[in-house]
Amino acid sequence: MYSSSLATETLSMRPGLIAGRYPERGAVENGWFESALSALHGHVTRLTIDRHTGLRRIVAGIDLSGEALTGLDDTQLADQLVDLRRRFRSQGLIDPLCMRAFSLIREVAWRTLGKRHYDTQLMGGWVMLKGRLAEMETGEGKTLTATLAAATVALAGIPVHVLTVNEYLVQRDAAAMGPLYRALGLSVGHVTQDMAPEQRRAGYACDITYCTNKQVAFDYLRDRLLLGNDRSQLRLQLESAYADNHRMGQFLLRGLCFAIVDEADSVLIDEARTPLILTRNVDSSAEHAVYRQALKMARGLQKGRDFFIETTQGSLQLTLAGQRHLAGHQLSSEGLWKNARRREELVGKALHALHLLHKDRDYLVHEDKVLIVDANTGRTMPDRSWERGLHQMVEAKEGCPLTDAREQLGRLTYQRFFRRYLRLSGMTGTAREVCSELWSVYGLQVQRIPLHRPSRRRELPTRIFACEQEKWAALTASVKRLQALGQPVLIGTGSVAESELLSQHLAGAGIDHRVLNARQDKAEAEIVAAAGNEGQVTVATNMAGRGTDIPLADGVAELGGLHVIATCRNEAKRIDRQLFGRCARQGDPGSYQVLLSLEDELVRQNCRPALVSFLRRYAVKGGRLSGKLGQYVVRCAQRGIERRHHEARRALLQHDRHIGRMLAFSGNME
Repeated sequence: MYSSSLATETLSMRPGLIAGRYPERGAVENGWFESALSALHGHVTRLTIDRHTGLRRIVAGIDLSGEALTGLDDTQLADQLVDLRRRFRSQGLIDPLCMRAFSLIREVAWRTLGKRHYDTQLMGGWVMLKGRLAEMETGEGKTLTATLAAATVALAGIPVHVLTVNEYLVQRDAAAMGPLYRALGLSVGHVTQDMAPEQRRAGYACDITYCTNKQVAFDYLRDRLLLGNDRSQLRLQLESAYADNHRMGQFLLRGLCFAIVDEADSVLIDEARTPLILTRNVDSSAEHAVYRQALKMARGLQKGRDFFIETTQGSLQLTLAGQRHLAGHQLSSEGLWKNARRREELVGKALHALHLLHKDRDYLVHEDKVLIVDANTGRTMPDRSWERGLHQMVEAKEGCPLTDAREQLGRLTYQRFFRRYLRLSGMTGTAREVCSELWSVYGLQVQRIPLHRPSRRRELPTRIFACEQEKWAALTASVKRLQALGQPVLIGTGSVAESELLSQHLAGAGIDHRVLNARQDKAEAEIVAAAGNEGQVTVATNMAGRGTDIPLADGVAELGGLHVIATCRNEAKRIDRQLFGRCARQGDPGSYQVLLSLEDELVRQNCRPALVSFLRRYAVKGGRLSGKLGQYVVRCAQRGIERRHHEARRALLQHDRHIGRMLAFSGNME
């Protein structure tokens, strides 16, 4: 339970928390024994993930409390809210008051939005209120569920952050749930990338703030840099009392009090492999010629002789022959090229840009600018760049004007950032596979929430073909048949390039369709809204994989509902399940099928060529691979990627802890 006094000031006085006017949890480093116990507890939570007995009692209590509210008019309901807020401030977030808050929020939601929280949504809201992660199947209404925990905590005077994976969902959810919050007497704001500092500060000043995980993490990092090593609370208070331009007035956030992380496995697991680095532009025009020279030298190297690529690790290595080739280059006797280590580092970056980063998969070129594509969301990230000259190498490769390099100002990992919240909670449709890691790293226990209505989702047999051409032909024929029947189809692809290649195949077959990828992100809402119409065919990247609701038009349910086709396996089984979850939501009918080939990138990069050759020669019959054998091979490749990503996250966490210990030893703050 939170402390009983007004919000953040008292919250911050709990043991292990940093006291003052910028509340956050202090860094707590576990020893090996605590880490081992935490990992063991994470495995044990798998056994209790489905227990709902206590939640059903809570729901019964909320229903009982809500019976007295149905006959009240709006004025009487407002009086109830005033009394509830007063009690929260005197008694804290105790269970009886929280149950009363849930019943009030449900009643106000019905009067303002025309939506009444289901019992399963009450369960999900309660789980999040208690600082756990609610696993709710796709389509169960997580956006509305989050309002229960967010509004309850905000009514107690505690700032709330609702974090999601992209700005489309930030703006959509803030606008959709805004009337409910305002009817409860709460202010709601949102923060997006294009906002000025004053607008951001105003957004975070609201009772409830919607923003992306990246925006809030970078804004927190900016606040930390402003605070510096001089973090005396007394000095901060004296500055605010006597200085005109004091630091307290320049902070963007009001601290890290309570967070609800939407699509929590994507944010806390998939995006946690890469640290967030805050940078600023520095004049590097003198180095532009060097980058172009390195690219020219790299193009003169031969794969297999001068360097080799480790596809499973996403890395490359110069051979001894390659090092000798560079040493004999005419530039190697000039300037910085004389230094063998610097020379090989620059050419290695150039090889990375040429062979590991691919246009329309890892980045787009738009108006002579290189825009990185987020592999988790399928969206471009205009304000992000690769570090240490790699971005400039890619620009030179594509013939774009070279931008200035960026100097690192601060660094932050998601693991460290999210553990700073006084209370962290979340929701997602796919957490059971990573519940152990969520507990051991973030202290988040996963609780699976039952379905509101029985699922009517049908899985069709997986088909695996010998080559991509056969896969595209079979997919085109299947889509043409379904479109003739009037059934809408959503086709998930792995990249922008693949979505556009498939679009060409469909157009060649005379199939009318729409494409949703990073090039059409501004039309996302319109395309998604129409994807459930009769006979509609939509080709999409991961942009349609999370957080997007595809409503069925009248009469479509009778035709079988939405049919989803996956043209590749993703890097984790969880992400596959997100795509399949676009169909058959809230008891609607729907189906999905996976169409793969032995030439898919996941198979090529993670299976031995000898195995793929053997399968083509002996296991393929009539252009198709037998179902169980093919699925076993693909699943093994997928598990290999999941293991490597897990190791990358663990290595980053260990490195982060090591840096923290070194800084503490030197007397500096992290």
